[in-house]
Amino acid sequence: MTDNPVDPSQSHPPAVQTSHIVEIPPDVPMLNLLGPRDELLTTIERSFPKLVIAVRGNSFHLQGDPGDMALIEELLDELVAIVDAGHPLNRDAVERSVGMLRSKTRERPADVLTTNIVSSRGRTVRPKTLGQKEYVDAIDKNTIVFGIGPAGTGKTYLAMAKAVAALQAKQVDRIILTRPAVEAGERLGFLPGSLNDKIDPYLRPLYDALHDMVDPDSIPRLMASGTVEVAPLAYMRGRTLNGAFIILDEAQNTSAEQMKMFLTRLGFGSKMVVTGDVTQVDLPGGTTSGLKIVQDILDGVDDVHFAHLSAQDVVRHRLVSEIVEAYGVWDARKRSGGPRRANSARGHAR
Repeated sequence: MTDNPVDPSQSHPPAVQTSHIVEIPPDVPMLNLLGPRDELLTTIERSFPKLVIAVRGNSFHLQGDPGDMALIEELLDELVAIVDAGHPLNRDAVERSVGMLRSKTRERPADVLTTNIVSSRGRTVRPKTLGQKEYVDAIDKNTIVFGIGPAGTGKTYLAMAKAVAALQAKQVDRIILTRPAVEAGERLGFLPGSLNDKIDPYLRPLYDALHDMVDPDSIPRLMASGTVEVAPLAYMRGRTLNGAFIILDEAQNTSAEQMKMFLTRLGFGSKMVVTGDVTQVDLPGGTTSGLKIVQDILDGVDDVHFAHLSAQDVVRHRLVSEIVEAYGVWDARKRSGGPRRANSARGHAR
């Protein structure tokens, strides 16, 4: 007796296909959900390629996998909540909402994407990922917060927004922004100009963020009065900083001694945010980064919080996130002694 041949078409049961209609409240303008030239609808369709989506009036007609249809119904609820809160939708908000729903994050996408930090000249700074939302919440709840993560995760930008908001709310009297002036190939003494000219390139990213959130015409006045101070880390030595929101940027380029010096500047009524990327240390060989060891030193200390941001929190061009992830894979392979490139084996075989 021989076995009957197996029909390949019967080896896997066909996927269940169902239909569903999602009704949008009549007071929600469909243009706000669909976007100009149906740009947002196209973004939704690309996020759910296995679904057939048709819009008729104020309803979405769905056909396909029941799990995807349940997820898209959640997505539409979140997008409606964002619109109801008076916030415009864009492709980025739709894509990030889909990502949060698929990851089953603890907070609703609408709660994350409608959190306002500070507004200036018609522009509002908000967190765009759950990691960013948890970071800004931690700044509210703690006196010292470390924001650690790769480039593009908004560590410094969001800290600056919280500082400006605290100043506007009169929670602090001044903002102090500082960075270590790490020499990269050139000694400061050999650079042309005054001391301010020499250190200005190191502080320029802080000025750029400040200009986004404060009327540029008012910045010289704020700096002349001492309400806003931008200075190299060395200028912090010997001071006690009361009633201030203090941001230390590029903290991976501090030594252990500099980090201790900075943290002990904390005065009454002040708040500190320390930001950096431990994978981008520019210190001379043999110098231990103060940011790398501070978590071990301050682990368990009350009112100190470490917020770790990742490639999923990158809010620059989408390629930045992919570049960060690719470098992470490369670093992991380098540490393990494996091939540094995914296609290295193919390259040697040719």
